[in-house]
Amino acid sequence: MKIVLLGAPGSGKGTQAKLLSAQYGVPQISTGDLLRATVKAASLLGLQARAAMDAGRLVSDEIVLAMIKERLAQPDAKEGFILDGFPRNIPQAEALDLMLDKLNQPLQSALLIDVDFDSLIQRMTGRRTCESCGQMYNIYTTPSKLDDQCDKCGGNLHHRADDNEETIGNRLRVYEAQTAPLIDYYQAQSRLRTIQGIGDIQDIFRAVRKVVDELPEVVEFSLPGSESNNEAETPVKEELTSATTVASTPKSAVKKTATKKTLAAKKTGTKKSVVRTAAVKKKAASKKTTVKKKAAVKKALPKKPAAKKKVAAKKKVAVKKTAAKKKVATKKKVATKKKVIKKAVSKAKRPIKKVVTKKSIAKKKVATKKKAVVKKKAVAKKKGARRR
Repeated sequence: MKIVLLGAPGSGKGTQAKLLSAQYGVPQISTGDLLRATVKAASLLGLQARAAMDAGRLVSDEIVLAMIKERLAQPDAKEGFILDGFPRNIPQAEALDLMLDKLNQPLQSALLIDVDFDSLIQRMTGRRTCESCGQMYNIYTTPSKLDDQCDKCGGNLHHRADDNEETIGNRLRVYEAQTAPLIDYYQAQSRLRTIQGIGDIQDIFRAVRKVVDELPEVVEFSLPGSESNNEAETPVKEELTSATTVASTPKSAVKKTATKKTLAAKKTGTKKSVVRTAAVKKKAASKKTTVKKKAAVKKALPKKPAAKKKVAAKKKVAVKKTAAKKKVATKKKVATKKKVIKKAVSKAKRPIKKVVTKKSIAKKKVATKKKAVVKKKAVAKKKGARRR
């Protein structure tokens, strides 16, 4: 059994891979586990992978393929293997097919565990893993009997920090953009088998086993870049065979065989051209779909921090401008208020001044009258004194 398991994050392909490995006695090759083991072993490939990871880069496809090649050379992989987590895109799938063809271990099939979006969200947000034995649970579908404890070993159940709706949504969008085109790739080669991944784990496993048991041992498919080589070799073979038959058969038989061969060649040529055009159309269609999906993913994904910073800077500038405008407006209001107050004060003061001036004039008049009376009295006294 030589298969690749496909499925979105949370589809349960890891669980099915473990069950298949135990049932058929073939290793489950998870690229994540393989990468961690290789780095821990500090081999040449492990050091190269560690250098890439420390530099913040993705581990290259060449290193991952070399790790898989080393793993397939081990004795337990002679009867077959289950690849889980690789390939993730079409270039990786093409490189894997070429490598397996050289090892004379071509893939029999790609098994797709198909689960709808809503079920995936529920599975991943409710997922719990035992820290001791790795047993998987789900608080919605398959909860443990004891809260936060494993039924098998009693270990603590762990909830991954990245199992939240926002992170899961991003992971699913990345899968849709990069990994989903693999479905078209394997379907075009008639090597895709689909199993519905909803329901009880054992029921799903029975469906997987049925598909695996019915797989053909040898699957014919065209490797990328192999068509041109085969076409270049066939005319040479035909020339050699025609030369030998001409030497050993009479002329009439040679003519008949020649006409038959030309007809057969024409038929095969037309078939090949039809297959080529169909393959080209499929590739073009898959490219268009991938481009559309990438565009949709870019729109759906959250904005980059640089864009967020720009937006924040623009908002700050706008806030400052509005604050400055408000200050100017408040200053204008204060100035107008002051003017109004001054006018009111001046208006209020004017009648007061008039009243004050009138009073002072009246007082002066009274004073002058008093002085006149006093003078008259004084003059009268003087006159009376003279008469006496």
